[in-house]
Formats: sequence, structure tokens, C-alpha cells
Amino acid sequence: MLVIPIKAGENIDRALKRYKRKFDRTGRKRALQSRKQFLKPSVERRAQIQKAQYIQTLRDAENI
Repeated sequence: MLVIPIKAGENIDRALKRYKRKFDRTGRKRALQSRKQFLKPSVERRAQIQKAQYIQTLRDAENI
């Protein structure tokens, strides 16, 4: 359970924003969405490889 302490006089919108950010960092939403639909292992691997290639191109461009 996430607990967000609210300071005296703090705006509720700001506290909600902190809650949402903290919730996103836990990865719960992503886990639920991934379990919602089955992905073949080959498709998951392909996505991981594409992500790794993208990150590598960014690092190569940074080093040039």
C-alpha cells in the first residue's frame, strides 16, 4: 500500500501528482497490462533486441 504524507497546507493536486508518480515507479500498472494479453516469447525477445539496438545507437552517437 502506498502512503503519501500530506504536509499542512499542501495542495491536494500536488499530493495526487506525487501519488501517481510513486505508483508509476512501482511498475504495477505495467505488470497488469502485460498479463492482460499473452505475448509469444519470440515477440518479447524481438522487442528486447530492438530496445537494446536503439539504446546502443544512442550510446554510439553520444560517444562520437
